[in-house]
Amino acid sequence: MYKVLLIEDDNMVGDMSTMYLSEEGYAVKRAANGKEGMLQLEQFQPDLIILDIVLPDVNGIDLCMELRKVSPVPILAVSMRTDVLDRVDALVAGADDYLCKPFSMRELTARVAALLRRTHMNPQDYAYQSMPLLKLMEDGDPVTLDYERRAIFVNQQFVETTYSEFEIMKLFVVNKEKVFSRDELINALRGIDSFVNDRSIDVHIANLRKKIEHDPKEPKLIKTVWGIGYKYMGGSS
Repeated sequence: MYKVLLIEDDNMVGDMSTMYLSEEGYAVKRAANGKEGMLQLEQFQPDLIILDIVLPDVNGIDLCMELRKVSPVPILAVSMRTDVLDRVDALVAGADDYLCKPFSMRELTARVAALLRRTHMNPQDYAYQSMPLLKLMEDGDPVTLDYERRAIFVNQQFVETTYSEFEIMKLFVVNKEKVFSRDELINALRGIDSFVNDRSIDVHIANLRKKIEHDPKEPKLIKTVWGIGYKYMGGSS
């Protein structure tokens, strides 16, 4: 049974979320503020954290950064704030996904399930035995995608990615050396990432470079095409 830590000060949202997640088979522990959330992180050892960005005692973005420093578990940020900059700030602070209030309980449980599914894939058991089944790129390309399991391998090593990062990478590898404008990447994520914009695309690209590039500051795989957007070079660079 997966354990979910819910850091939420709104009693109505907290009670409803706890009820629905419990009905889906999760063990849920709720904390009403940031201080209690940090304490429960140590005591409860959750598999996933749902973090309200607006809390009574701490700044939720700061708390997200503190949580990320001490724990690798996925963080789903939730907030009444719908401004794109708030969402980008949460992603930069370490959140894996962002959900705007009000949200449906069905969407909440779907987001939780998706984050846990990606996080708890066992790379050691699965990386090498699955390789022959993958759609391999041409020789010399260090990046391989498993479309069925939505997994990315770099030099045959599994790397964790968010849903949006995988979609961008899939677009890149099947259209090698094609230049994608930011608008094209935004359109590709419509319906997956409701609040995507130019800045969040840049955040996704920066995160992908950290995960697949040997030196993210001098990228060889995902190139910036100044004034236009990005292109994927694969093993040709």
